[in-house]
Amino acid sequence: MPGLYRKTDSKRHAVASKIASTEPYRSAWRRDYARLLHSASFRRLQGKTQVFPGVESDFFRNRLTHSLEVAQIAKSIAIKLNETHKLFKNKNKKIEPDLVEFAGLAHDLGHPPFGHNGEEALDECMRDHGGFEGNAQTLRILSRLEKKENALPATSEYIVFDQDGSDQRRGLGLTYRSLASVLKYDNPIPERSRDRENKEEVVKGYYRGDFELVKEIKRAVLGKYFRGKFKTIECSIMDIADDIAYSTYDLEDVFKSGFKKPLDLFVLPSNIYENVVKTINKRLKKQYPDHPNMKVNTSDIQEILHYVFVEELFEFGKNEYKLLKKRKMSAEAKKMYYAAQSQQASQTLAENGYYRTRFTSKLVEMALNGIEVKKHKKYPQLHQARLDVYTFIIVEVLKNITFETIIRAPALQVVEYRGRDIVKKIFEAIIKDGGERLLPDDFRETFCGGDELNRYRTACDFIAGMTDRYAIEFYTRLYGANGMTMHKPL
Repeated sequence: MPGLYRKTDSKRHAVASKIASTEPYRSAWRRDYARLLHSASFRRLQGKTQVFPGVESDFFRNRLTHSLEVAQIAKSIAIKLNETHKLFKNKNKKIEPDLVEFAGLAHDLGHPPFGHNGEEALDECMRDHGGFEGNAQTLRILSRLEKKENALPATSEYIVFDQDGSDQRRGLGLTYRSLASVLKYDNPIPERSRDRENKEEVVKGYYRGDFELVKEIKRAVLGKYFRGKFKTIECSIMDIADDIAYSTYDLEDVFKSGFKKPLDLFVLPSNIYENVVKTINKRLKKQYPDHPNMKVNTSDIQEILHYVFVEELFEFGKNEYKLLKKRKMSAEAKKMYYAAQSQQASQTLAENGYYRTRFTSKLVEMALNGIEVKKHKKYPQLHQARLDVYTFIIVEVLKNITFETIIRAPALQVVEYRGRDIVKKIFEAIIKDGGERLLPDDFRETFCGGDELNRYRTACDFIAGMTDRYAIEFYTRLYGANGMTMHKPL
């Protein structure tokens, strides 16, 4: 079958006898989308923090609303490329928008409570038992943890482990192509800390226990096992959409919060600009080897901020600026007036919903106009969408400015540090002798059904699936003086 999608792509990660007959009214990808949308893991994203904790304001985005925005942007990219790019002009070679939308909705399923600190805390707990990483956990949730499909015949009782100890769970029973759409990092995470190159950082990849699954995914998508870099066109589009959403809508939340206003971004401490430069140059080297001489410096950061904000800010006061030119005033007085007008415009952009919406729409449009595709010579499934290098730098500046000024700010770090402590304490309580009694029935069954590696992974799965609120509540029931109850379910 020619083009991007073939019969093997729609093969499902489950036993055929458990799958209903092909439905003529919807594609395999649309069915996967429906299964994801109705899953418990997807619903729980509403209780996981994006930038600001949900208790601060109902306005702020959470992981669920962020995922919806990523999915919409990703689908728009797919539709745009189908209409405008020569690689996708042929009807048999078009990108499947439903599959791209699925990837956008699913990409954050594996994130634990309390953001990056929660991820680091779980990884530290799992350093010698396979590690933890959000993207790896997403693949595990979709392919194993969600309670939709089981490898045993439909007439059998649902069980976790067969008599030979093999795991019978098949998650949502998705197509391999859908599973491929969330496989961002094609490398297994070392099972032991000593085997890691960098002992301090979370390793991006998939769990060693999913190695055979990843081989199956590659065979289903490409028709053979592939040893090169594997990342599908749908996954690359999702990745772009995620970066666009981070750089645009997280920044809007920052403005709405009152932490920063647009003009504040021009007068940040020098170490923030230096950290942003360091991060961007590292990513440029890795992702744009075809631009070996492309680097940024702190002056470039200021110029990009000027490009993004100044025209928008001066739009507010253009009439006042025109009148000012005609007035007879000293140069110093005019400078003071310009400064006051700029401060007012900055405050207006930060506080007025109409102006913020216009601003974010322009940013998204700018990013969508900067998308290019790198052709894969052999496999069209592995074409790579990416931002052109100049648009990439703009997006990275906005994304990393937000990260350095807000996510690393003391006010948020105190909250996340507390979350880190909560995650570790819960893990320690579960993994010690008798700790399985703290688990709900389904997790306790899995915990007791395997070896030490399985016990650690099950404890990790339980905690990773928690919302921020549930993690705090569970911790309080274990260690706090208040909240002691035997009637509220686990």
